[in-house]
Amino acid sequence: MDLTKHTPGHVSLSVKVKRAIWNVACLCLFRLFPTKLFRLWRILLLKLFGAKVQWDAEVYASAKVWAPWNLQMGHRACLGPDVICYNQDKVVLEDDVVVSQYGYLCTASHDVDMLNTADGSLVTAPIWIKEKAWIGSRAFVGLGVCIGKAAVVGATASVYKSVEDYHVVGGNPAKFLKKRIIKDE
Repeated sequence: MDLTKHTPGHVSLSVKVKRAIWNVACLCLFRLFPTKLFRLWRILLLKLFGAKVQWDAEVYASAKVWAPWNLQMGHRACLGPDVICYNQDKVVLEDDVVVSQYGYLCTASHDVDMLNTADGSLVTAPIWIKEKAWIGSRAFVGLGVCIGKAAVVGATASVYKSVEDYHVVGGNPAKFLKKRIIKDE
């Protein structure tokens, strides 16, 4: 997945229709089943809308997924309570990734040099979060970012550039804090 280029985009009519159907299904069939007992039901709904989600993944009922067809989640990956996954482009969470409560994954923005043009200024790029990474509470991950293997994004951090494997970052904008040492690897 090429994370370096931003793809100019607009929301097509077919995506608007799919989004409308997803929003109704989400409201009636996804959010109304908040307990962990319905985890598999939520995974099934996401899969029916095109998500590539492993059965042992976890998506809380309060998480907001903009486009299930742009979501891929590995084994034991988790979108925690009230996470916003604004995935106009692909979002990939590899195995054992955790996005903590109120995290925000944002694959779209605007080209500031084109804000006043008639053809729109929307740009999108995917987000890729590698295995065993952890996105802290209220952290923001922007478009085109790759979070490295076993990296940690601290609570309330804002990440606009990719994070290397095993790095711990924090702040706004996120800066390197330390290298993570995992004893079992």
